[in-house]
Amino acid sequence: MTTPPLKGIIAYPVTPFDPATGELDLPALRRLTGELVDAGSHAVAPLGSTGESAYLREAEWDAVCETTLQTVAGRVPTLVGVSHWSTEGTVRRARAAARHGATAIMVLPLVYWRLTEAELEKHFATVAAATDLPVMLYNNPGTSGVDLSPETIAALARRIPSLTMVKESSGDVTRFRAVLDRSEGALSVYNGSNRLALDAFRSGATGWCTAAPCLVPQACLDLYNAAVHGQDERADALLAELLPFLKFIVDHGLPRTVKAGLEIRGRAAGHPRPPLLPLPQKETEQLRELLARLDSPPLPGPGTAATAGPTG
Repeated sequence: MTTPPLKGIIAYPVTPFDPATGELDLPALRRLTGELVDAGSHAVAPLGSTGESAYLREAEWDAVCETTLQTVAGRVPTLVGVSHWSTEGTVRRARAAARHGATAIMVLPLVYWRLTEAELEKHFATVAAATDLPVMLYNNPGTSGVDLSPETIAALARRIPSLTMVKESSGDVTRFRAVLDRSEGALSVYNGSNRLALDAFRSGATGWCTAAPCLVPQACLDLYNAAVHGQDERADALLAELLPFLKFIVDHGLPRTVKAGLEIRGRAAGHPRPPLLPLPQKETEQLRELLARLDSPPLPGPGTAATAGPTG
């Protein structure tokens, strides 16, 4: 298997909006993106569902893509979500991402009408052929309505050479190893299900695609480092600490929870765009408590004093 262009903690930023006008807040996007890089994220992935890509006008999508990639400035790899309802729209976004210097693109099969296998293959092949960038196929049946089996994914990769990565978000932990086995190691697999972070790494996942670093970057990095260095006890303990927070942000919706958390952190990114609504006050207080617990002194690691400073 060739060296994957992405690995480790792949951070998904929200798209900030001005709270007064609802328009893009590009200075806030630059700040948030810079913070993700400075905090040690191994890659930055704008314009996913966390970034409310589905609610952006095309000019806004372009502005977010360009601003994020300019801010990262090649310091870490970038993965741009280019999904659109139409093949034409996805191709346009893929070419824009390439033009602005993306490392790779991610494609979720957004469908209104149920697509045949031939239609799905044609869509992915056409998008892949539009640029020279490596392609990550995103399997998220809960969002897209399409569940791509490991056998289907491996078959697509054999016919589309630039399709070299898969983000698996079905919630089925067996899928990580199945994709690796069915593709005979030709595909790198990435976890998009927060609660499976540790199981995924133990099953051979190359990276964890998550919005959690927007709020608790060091905790995510600590978990990754413990996992890849075989520190099983520490990894289990770290995940046990993180899990209530990870479940909360997914269960209550990533854009609204991450933006509420940023507000709590004093790093406001505005409200989510309608039809999404801000996180209700009761849930915001629950999130505040979860963050406060994670801000308490962390578990000591190898060679680390128990009185080490706060993380996240």
